[in-house]
Amino acid sequence: MVRTFAAIRGGILFLAAIAMGTADDGTTHAVNKESTIAVGQMLPAFETTDDQGQSWKSTDHVGKKVVVLYFYPGDFTGGCTVQAQKYRDALTKIEQLGAEVVGVSGDEVASHQLFKETYGLQHALLSDSTGQVAQLLNVPVKAGGSVKAAGPDRKPLLDANGQRIELKRPVTLARWTLVVDRAGKIASLRSVTSAATDAEEIQKIVEGLAK
Repeated sequence: MVRTFAAIRGGILFLAAIAMGTADDGTTHAVNKESTIAVGQMLPAFETTDDQGQSWKSTDHVGKKVVVLYFYPGDFTGGCTVQAQKYRDALTKIEQLGAEVVGVSGDEVASHQLFKETYGLQHALLSDSTGQVAQLLNVPVKAGGSVKAAGPDRKPLLDANGQRIELKRPVTLARWTLVVDRAGKIASLRSVTSAATDAEEIQKIVEGLAK
């Protein structure tokens, strides 16, 4: 009986191990092995909450226009702030090509609202505070974190009591970018992206789809 129990336990541990991935820094992150995400595949449907606290359903957007979904670690972090500003600056051109830009992170709605207001962002930001959307699309999910909010002038943002605002996010998503064509298929999947150049490179991909 002891050997049987050990064998069962070993099998469980093995299955658990293959259901997890390991980041470059050795941190374990959850990965959804049930979905197949690759160029040419249809984007799985999902629903989450946008920066206005409203329900955001992928089926209301995908199939009607090209959709750019960029996953990022967190609001107000250095690289993510640069990436958001780059998308802000390129937004008009991307929208003129018939595409919609949507950012997704593990931040709460209130954090997204402050981030958009502080940096003048016009594109939607989705809250994936449980990491379920990311896992559905095989985007690596790690433990949450915190950041002290600062404005474009790098000065700290203060609350009504004059205290510096510190934001905590439940989970941290990897920086991935997906482009979904008008047919609802994944046209581009970038699991290695540069925060500084992602928007520019994605604009070129969208231009190619518009031809």
